[in-house]
Amino acid sequence: AICRHGCKYGECTGPNKCKCFPGFTGKSCNQDLNECGLKPRPCEHRCMNTHGSYKCYCLNGYMLIDGTCTSSRSCAIVNCQYGCEEVKGEIQCLCPSGGLQLGPNGRTCIDIDECSTGQAVCSYNRRCVNTFGSYYCKCQLGYELKYISSRYDCVDVNECVTNTHRCNLHAECLNTEGSFKCKCKQGYRGNGFDCA
Repeated sequence: AICRHGCKYGECTGPNKCKCFPGFTGKSCNQDLNECGLKPRPCEHRCMNTHGSYKCYCLNGYMLIDGTCTSSRSCAIVNCQYGCEEVKGEIQCLCPSGGLQLGPNGRTCIDIDECSTGQAVCSYNRRCVNTFGSYYCKCQLGYELKYISSRYDCVDVNECVTNTHRCNLHAECLNTEGSFKCKCKQGYRGNGFDCA
């Protein structure tokens, strides 16, 4: 079986047919499936979509016990943003994702910027993009994600061919790894962006 466009988060099961891993969708399994929008809804109260998965959390005044939201007077008193749990007789507010941490008030959740704390792991040719509660790895500027020799990789964008350069009308465009250069044509002077 050959899948011309590849199966990013799945496997090729027939000619151009992908079987997606759980949590992913699309012709080449390259899109995250928003489980929170599925019917029946996967969570009893609230749902937070994550890359390839989802997290459930309870409304204020409820406690997550064995995957179900149970009404709790003590939880309602604490006034947690995303529900709470009881640990050794003490009520603790919960955050629905590892990329979130309890704020100074101990009730609301604030985002952890994995990109600036160095917790994010991206390969050398990718840059980190922080999201609320998580992060993802994107190709460096001047590169694009392409399916080459049975895997996805970040490849150089040829700005001269795609016409995305800003060279002067009287300049030549020269492609470089991740960027481009402009050189004024013979008989013209300048930096390539301005030629006279």
